[in-house]
Amino acid sequence: MTYEVTGRIARITLNRPERGNGITRGLVTELERCVEGADLDPAVHVILLAGNGKGFCGGYDLVESAEGRGGIGEEELATPSRSPLDPLVIAGNHDPSGTWDPMVDYGMMGRNVRAFMSLFHCSKPVVCKVHGFCVAGGTDMALCSDLLIIAADAKIGYPPARVWGSPTTSMWAYRLDPQRAKRLLFTGDSLSGAEALNWGLAIEAPASAELDERTEILLERIARNPLNQLQMMKLLVNQSLYAKGLHQTQILGTLFDGIARHTNEGYAFQQRAAQAGFKEAVRQRDEPFGDYGASTFKG
Repeated sequence: MTYEVTGRIARITLNRPERGNGITRGLVTELERCVEGADLDPAVHVILLAGNGKGFCGGYDLVESAEGRGGIGEEELATPSRSPLDPLVIAGNHDPSGTWDPMVDYGMMGRNVRAFMSLFHCSKPVVCKVHGFCVAGGTDMALCSDLLIIAADAKIGYPPARVWGSPTTSMWAYRLDPQRAKRLLFTGDSLSGAEALNWGLAIEAPASAELDERTEILLERIARNPLNQLQMMKLLVNQSLYAKGLHQTQILGTLFDGIARHTNEGYAFQQRAAQAGFKEAVRQRDEPFGDYGASTFKG
């Protein structure tokens, strides 16, 4: 991550462009720390979440996950640990010849959900700016933000709904009506930014060349309001989502994510990835749908 404050705006930027800003445990930890810092800074009225490189986020860095590292260094990997969240324990839990412990998966992904939801729980407005692509786990960060502004030609969606995943933060049904959420999750299809605007998922979808300018206009307009007013308005609106059962849905979504990786199809996907690499496994997954490209970087 990079973090800076300009005027009343805190700017948090995903900064792993060489990996499509792929999500690791280290990235998630930094996200939570940056959000907390912005929330505690009395000078900050609004937060911008964005990504460096060709796109916002291509999802979890599955190569790193497969190596059992999750952003952990060599020294830490060599240190014995009995914690169920130890990276070696997590990697071993995915061995099809062993016994799968669903609570190891839940503990690992539940931590990530709490970090993504720091954007939602933060008392200050969060605007997410998306360019290029926002797929798979990247959508958790985008949809946990308060407002989404996306380039008209960008792509957003959850292709792992086809195999090996479930949206852990479960925000799709809360940001869209149930029928449209089902339309995306039954197919794993992605929307263009223009379609996301039409569906009510995004608040604006300007042309790519105008994305930065339109985002800055929105940020400055929000930042003019007194901080306490912004905090009250966010808290007020968020109550409706709490009342609809958001937390309970996220528990189910997080458990389903672990289950999805341990079905017959999930094990087959993992085997293809081990043999040919994750990028090739994702290509084979998406090829029958004719849209390989929106999720080319990660799963």
